[in-house]
Amino acid sequence: MVFDFFRRGAAEVPEQKASATGPVVAWHSAGRVAWSPRDTVSLTRTGFAGNPVGYRSVKLIAEAAAALPLVLQDTEQRYDTHPMLSLVSAPNAAQGRAELFEALYGQLLLTGNGYVEAVGADRGLPLELHVLRSDRMSVVPGADGWPVGYEYAVGGRKHRFDASGLSPICHVRNFHPQDDHYGFSPMQAAAMALDVHNSASRWSKALLDNAARPSGAIVYSGGEGQASLSPDQYDRLVSEMESQHQGARNAGRPMLLEGGLDWKPMGFSPSDMEFQKTKEAAAREIALAFGVPPMLIGIQGDATYANYQEANRAFYRLTVLPLATRVAAAIGTWLSGFAGEKVTLKPDLDQVPALAAERDAQWARVVSADFLSTGEKRALLGLPAQADGDAHD
Repeated sequence: MVFDFFRRGAAEVPEQKASATGPVVAWHSAGRVAWSPRDTVSLTRTGFAGNPVGYRSVKLIAEAAAALPLVLQDTEQRYDTHPMLSLVSAPNAAQGRAELFEALYGQLLLTGNGYVEAVGADRGLPLELHVLRSDRMSVVPGADGWPVGYEYAVGGRKHRFDASGLSPICHVRNFHPQDDHYGFSPMQAAAMALDVHNSASRWSKALLDNAARPSGAIVYSGGEGQASLSPDQYDRLVSEMESQHQGARNAGRPMLLEGGLDWKPMGFSPSDMEFQKTKEAAAREIALAFGVPPMLIGIQGDATYANYQEANRAFYRLTVLPLATRVAAAIGTWLSGFAGEKVTLKPDLDQVPALAAERDAQWARVVSADFLSTGEKRALLGLPAQADGDAHD
């Protein structure tokens, strides 16, 4: 009976001789998708420093927006000279206006955030303006959630800017639907397309290194079962190829093959061609995320715009001007707090060559509107009102 007890206990324990992973079926397919990290530093490295489409898109927008001339005006006049204009024109000893704004636009496009520091703003306008790196800056929220400071960290050291009053930091950020303090960058929206484009480039490089095909092959099928050339025949064929069919001066020269020799051309397989199309589609998605017409950065096969001039006009109207207007307004409002006067800083649309045709048409329509007063016409054109009021011409 004792042995029966032990036998019953042993029977209750199931035997497990096979591997626990036995029921799992091993499918021979592609592994899990490996995406690159989505942090700011990694995206900048892979999407800007390591991708030509991302690099060109950011440079094109930043340089075009930074080159726009700016005007400063209030409700009564447009200023030709003003301390704020002088500060913006020469923000610091190392940068001019274009360099400062190009760095600011670049930070916005790469990270979704731009930070400008005011130096020496104890009395009146700052003495200098500096753009700070967004990846080193963090927002310090207060008890109510609003920022009470900014913390800049580099080399293990931190510096805190107090933002309880008039902040020495101007934080310009893109719209982010799920973050209260930081903006959303086009680089994040294009992250998947950037991975696809970079992977396609690496695949093409690996193809060249490991499996590149020659343009063709000379196949020998001799008589009486011979499958290879004799040493003398081989040497003579190689010599003739090098002397008669290589180099620019021999381009297009016909090749005369003797009996038993046949030319077999080689090229990309259909799968290789589809892979190239995938890379081109990824390049268009990257340009789309940044708002750059693919035609402007040399992406082939794009027929969205009828010509280059139309694409350039759409680029300025839909991408450059909205960005430059928003950033200039934020900088102008921030500096107005130091100056103690309310002024508006904005791009001068009359000096944008890409919009010259549209601007001329608008001026002609407004000037020909006899039912509008002079003040109303100036307001429609974005000009300040005249000192003598809205009298008719």
